[in-house]
Amino acid sequence: MRESTTVSASEAKTPRRERARPTHVTLAVVLQVRGGGLQVLLWQRAREPFAGAWALPGGYLEQGETLERSIRRHLAAKVDVRELSHLEQLETRSEPERVPGDWQLATAYLGLVPVGVDPAVPADTTWHPVDKLPKLAFDHARVVLAGRERLRAKLSYTNAGFALAPETFTLSELRDHYRAALGHDVSATNLQRVLVRRHLLVPMGSRREPGPTGGRPAALYRFERRELQVTDQFAVLRPRRASTPRAAPRRRGRA
Repeated sequence: MRESTTVSASEAKTPRRERARPTHVTLAVVLQVRGGGLQVLLWQRAREPFAGAWALPGGYLEQGETLERSIRRHLAAKVDVRELSHLEQLETRSEPERVPGDWQLATAYLGLVPVGVDPAVPADTTWHPVDKLPKLAFDHARVVLAGRERLRAKLSYTNAGFALAPETFTLSELRDHYRAALGHDVSATNLQRVLVRRHLLVPMGSRREPGPTGGRPAALYRFERRELQVTDQFAVLRPRRASTPRAAPRRRGRA
């Protein structure tokens, strides 16, 4: 039987100088489009170090447990998040001094929650805009931004939009979800052209009636697959170009 290279949660209580192996934790960058912006789920620490600061949900890896099983367990037990539309490993941070008083490895995951799902989180847990993060413990701010950049990249070359969107949506609604995640505007026409060309969207054959402000009924779509797939490894969704105003024609004066 291969000897473990990390210590368990109980062994973590041993002072760092007396341990020959690091502890290992899993963390989750859980992102969702909420209120028109990209937000991350954080919980407020009650203990030192960084008491009162916000942190990513997670916890110790237990003996015989896989990394993915560990983070799913912690998300369900600590912040009551079970409805992830996508989960993938993001990075492992191993700087020896990243946690004061402890030698700790951290493997972070990126988790996505679709629009319309509202997990019943505890009182010490809440959503925060990614572009206006509060004070975060340890190196968690860097981990959050790494998760945001991973999502932005994957929206360009995969079908990752399925993990942000509800089951059915209009193209205008989908554009809003992409815009919130990417941090820049996206043309609905161009987005439709790109996603349809890649055979990612399926028309539902029905329409959503306009709201109180009026307008025409909008066609409803769904993603053809609700699991991650690479669609165009070289694609990049760029910001819309600002239109250049035309110069007024010069009027020729009389001779």
